[in-house]
Amino acid sequence: MFIDEVLLKVEAGKGGDGCSSFRHEKFIEMGGPDGGNGGKGGDIIFVADEGLKTLLDLRYMKHVKGNKGRNGQGANKTGESGEDTYIKVPVGTTVKDEETGLIICDLTRHLEEAIVAKGGRGGKGNAAFKSNKTKAPTTSEYGEPGEARTLKIELKLLADVGLVGFPSVGKSSLISRISAAKPKIADYHFTTLSPNLGVVSAGSSSYVIADLPGIIEGASEGIGLGDKFLKHASRCKVIAYVLDMSEVEGRDVLEEYEILKREVKNYSEKLSRKKSIVIANKMDMPASLENLKKFKEAYNEEIIETSCVTGEGLDNLKFKLLEVLNKTEEENVYEDEEMENYVLYEFKNEKPYEIVKENDHTYVLSGEKLELLLKRTKFNSEEAELRFARKLKNLGVDEELMHLGAKDGDTIRILDYEFEYNERLNY
Repeated sequence: MFIDEVLLKVEAGKGGDGCSSFRHEKFIEMGGPDGGNGGKGGDIIFVADEGLKTLLDLRYMKHVKGNKGRNGQGANKTGESGEDTYIKVPVGTTVKDEETGLIICDLTRHLEEAIVAKGGRGGKGNAAFKSNKTKAPTTSEYGEPGEARTLKIELKLLADVGLVGFPSVGKSSLISRISAAKPKIADYHFTTLSPNLGVVSAGSSSYVIADLPGIIEGASEGIGLGDKFLKHASRCKVIAYVLDMSEVEGRDVLEEYEILKREVKNYSEKLSRKKSIVIANKMDMPASLENLKKFKEAYNEEIIETSCVTGEGLDNLKFKLLEVLNKTEEENVYEDEEMENYVLYEFKNEKPYEIVKENDHTYVLSGEKLELLLKRTKFNSEEAELRFARKLKNLGVDEELMHLGAKDGDTIRILDYEFEYNERLNY
């Protein structure tokens, strides 16, 4: 089964908790804190594998969780990091964040790797909080949760030549005659429901050709099989428009060519600018020569005449495609116009939190950085509570609460935790 689009939830491993511990050994005075840090959570990593041709395995995963980091221990022992989780995907896989639409990675080479979810940092042990002011800290941290996101994973086949044409123009027959591919061939429309790849040998050279499912008018807007398979053409170096010169289906070959070019352009301006040639197929039929003459009068295109029944022009097609490929530049083959969204920006001027006044005496705080700080904090001592309050003050939370009119005794809520506001608290 050919699967080229999957939604997958991933959650990297949580970091290990830091340890609160003190050195206790006979005859050693003032042993001091020796709690080790927690280990880092395991990353989730995608690896491109040229042996895979579909995203079928990912379709049944649904949710992938990374491995947790080990907790820190006494004697300054750092917890072991969680083992990374590697997931194999086909070469040509693009991974997007479903929520933001931004591209996380585009894997176009065999064994290329990309971290799609980062493991959480391990929590600090109490030894890390020792300072000139605090000789015997009891504070330690929980490990950070791993990065969690929903991924939209798309496969765009990597082929040198993409065959584009209406249903039943003979694309599958062509690829079966010039390569070892064995696509399904029948006398009804949309026989090809998924792309077929074949390796074409031309002398001492070879290249990959893709037979894409039939395109019809409105395909760029999702009609028929729609743009589901036009995206595969975007990864090809050369587009070969396959036309039925016999017009046996009742379609006018001139109109058919115009529709194909229009649909490709509507889908992607960049795709329409790729090097292209025209394959005049079914030249064994009686009306084909007259229709070809009509086509040549209307268009000054590079045309290769073929017939899968008689074998006419097939050898010429193989070498002509190789010649065109050799003249086509390698640069920007895998770059999509959407790759301008590849960089995830961090806007440093934005506050890392938001405060909403729920009622006269309750304020709700939210924000990724703020919530992460809360999840790391162990509220098991006054020292830990004061440290958390000091962190909030450094972020500017206290100042904004005062500006919003917060008074002593008001409730401050972050996630499921509630705190009592004290404007005179001395840090």
